[in-house]
Amino acid sequence: MDGWPKHKAEENKAGIMEQYIELAHYLKKKLQEAGAQDLVIEAGKSRASHLKFVNNKIAKTGTEGLVDIGVFAVKDKKIVSTALKEFTKPGVDRLAKNVGKFFGHMQANENYRAIAKGPFKYKEIPDTYDKKVMELEDEQVDLVEKGINAALAAGAKRTAGVFEIEEDEIFLLTSNDVEVRDKGTTLYFSIRAFADKNASGHMTASSRILKNFDVERAGEFAGSIAKKALNPKPGVFGKYDIIFEPLSFAAILDRIIDATSIFDVEAGISCFANKLNKTIASPIVKLIDDGSLLGGYDSSKFDAEGVPTQKNIVIDKGILKTYLHNTSTALRYNTKTTANAGLIAPSPHNAILEPGKITKDKLFESVKNGIYITNVWYTRFQNYNTGDFSTIPRDGIFLIENGKIKHPISNIRVSDNLINMLKNISSIANDPKQIYSWEVSVPVITPTVLVKNVNITKPKK
Repeated sequence: MDGWPKHKAEENKAGIMEQYIELAHYLKKKLQEAGAQDLVIEAGKSRASHLKFVNNKIAKTGTEGLVDIGVFAVKDKKIVSTALKEFTKPGVDRLAKNVGKFFGHMQANENYRAIAKGPFKYKEIPDTYDKKVMELEDEQVDLVEKGINAALAAGAKRTAGVFEIEEDEIFLLTSNDVEVRDKGTTLYFSIRAFADKNASGHMTASSRILKNFDVERAGEFAGSIAKKALNPKPGVFGKYDIIFEPLSFAAILDRIIDATSIFDVEAGISCFANKLNKTIASPIVKLIDDGSLLGGYDSSKFDAEGVPTQKNIVIDKGILKTYLHNTSTALRYNTKTTANAGLIAPSPHNAILEPGKITKDKLFESVKNGIYITNVWYTRFQNYNTGDFSTIPRDGIFLIENGKIKHPISNIRVSDNLINMLKNISSIANDPKQIYSWEVSVPVITPTVLVKNVNITKPKK
């Protein structure tokens, strides 16, 4: 139920979640008295901490606690999505009264069918919660400094970025016998390193648990790319074989997996409309969405209507095998939910591109005339229906000749088509990385990828 307002919470002591759960049960009762037939209530509590650094120094720190109780209520196909603003029983009474009034004034959504019927059995997902994360305290600074020092040792002169940790707990209650709770932690580190103002590198680290969180590797990569990017030459436009670093290709896969939501298809913002069971990619492409992934950055025991999350093969051997559904859309298409609710818009959890068997070095050796792109930004569509898009490479960009990097380049744009890109994937390395970043809102696990005949143009000013 993303998008509901959240409220600052000073109280994060033990037992506060139980108070919200009690309030959620009372809210369910009052909303049913107001006429709600299908009902989903989500109570959430989170606390987070962040550090920002500039010029190799900590510049800002902050902590925040948030609580929210969101409501999805349906009567006679009339849908109300709202949030509780006052966490008291009188506040619940007023909300229920207002929802009842809304039902009287709204039009029915004839596309709506139902929410999932429970109860369900749930499995714990390993490596998604680590109590050590929120106990880091002063160690947060130590971790940031390790990342910065790794970048400097690799050749950077200065760095900037952010370090974030968060703990979340969610309780879900529905009118169809779902009552379940889950908790998780996340760690995120983003570092941009500079050798000079025109030579930079970028990398992120993301994990659910501390032992898998490697800030030094991220810093070393960013610093080494910045050093290699010194003194770039203007890029030459045309068709190139492109090696995409995981950070850059994740931004493209983010758009691809989003476009497999049945909501995007029906809204006319997906190039995969009418493509089910048709070839949309190279036969070596297997793309998965998995909300139950061990250690997945967006893994959870259940989706927004309480369905246990699962592994969905979205593209297999280049063929589009499924759209992402919630219960309501699945009923309309005579299929089963893929456990991707989004009560209004089904959405992906963790996108995974299955790795190949060759090394990254072998990938480079196969390229005679190409470009190595380490990062992109401003990925935008010129035509959602056809998949025409563009994205601007940033940070280290390098010309490849005869399997080796010749020199850094600058001032280019990728202007191509999503389906063409998928079909032109010729090799996938064996080095998958989990990526989450400003440009990658859906967590993506992808290796380094070689795409043939990509169109390179000049950025617009």
